[in-house]
Amino acid sequence: MADGQLFDEKTRRKLEQLMLAATRVRAGAIKGERRSVKRGTSIEFADYRNYAPGDDLRRLDWNIYARLGRPLTRLYEDEEDLAVHLLLDRSASMNWGEGETNKFDFARRLVAGLGTISLTTNDRLVIAAIGGDGAPQFGPARGRAYGVGLLNYMVNLKAAGRADLNAALKDYALKGGRPGLAIIVSDLFTPNGITDGINALLGKGHEVALIHVLAPEEITPPLAGDLRLIDVETGAAQEVSIDGGMRDLYIKRVQEWRDDLRLDCAKRGVHFVAAETSGSWEKVILYDLRRAGVVK
Repeated sequence: MADGQLFDEKTRRKLEQLMLAATRVRAGAIKGERRSVKRGTSIEFADYRNYAPGDDLRRLDWNIYARLGRPLTRLYEDEEDLAVHLLLDRSASMNWGEGETNKFDFARRLVAGLGTISLTTNDRLVIAAIGGDGAPQFGPARGRAYGVGLLNYMVNLKAAGRADLNAALKDYALKGGRPGLAIIVSDLFTPNGITDGINALLGKGHEVALIHVLAPEEITPPLAGDLRLIDVETGAAQEVSIDGGMRDLYIKRVQEWRDDLRLDCAKRGVHFVAAETSGSWEKVILYDLRRAGVVK
């Protein structure tokens, strides 16, 4: 996957008209580039903070810098800053599906799109690859200047290793910094579920969204007969015989799994989106997440 294959200029322009939103996380007063959903809010001076890469240079107090040699950014009343945490499952099971239906490619485009929105509105962005063999995170970053770095990070990310999403999410909740909007993108093929990990994020004050990504053949398998199935993460093999009745039962169980996930997320105030890679990743952002109130 090359930079240009993530999304074209037309898609980028659409993304740059959007913003990420969280209703359960208090936005911090950091800077004024974020397009506020509040109209007519105060822009009176409130305080200073140390300059961070990506801050608007127009907010620097050059007088203080000249006197003290310290770059400080001016803060104003009621301005919104959102910490955005994009948590991408990079375990081996995500590398499934042919061509455009590959789950990891779909997920990378989706995360890159959400990251582009976040940088455009000057949010504090972190992207972390969870599960798998571990990988360095992207960020914290703020501002459009990090757009190329974001694309390079996503292009170079590979799917490998086993998933323990509960452990990965609990670790991130402990070390991931300021609470904000945490969006998890995963196929949820993990031995111990994800409940404890999501609870850890909620307990730290994050607003959580879960995007469940599956390939079409995982929802409606085309296979039948005597098969030898191999777990791509563990290498374990299982001999199975699949007839029409078994296939129908499998399809029913997958739908029940997703229904249970949706219900459980609703009970805990977690946004849930079921995504299939035969569809458009842009639709997840422009329609599904917008309907959930995560994108505006």
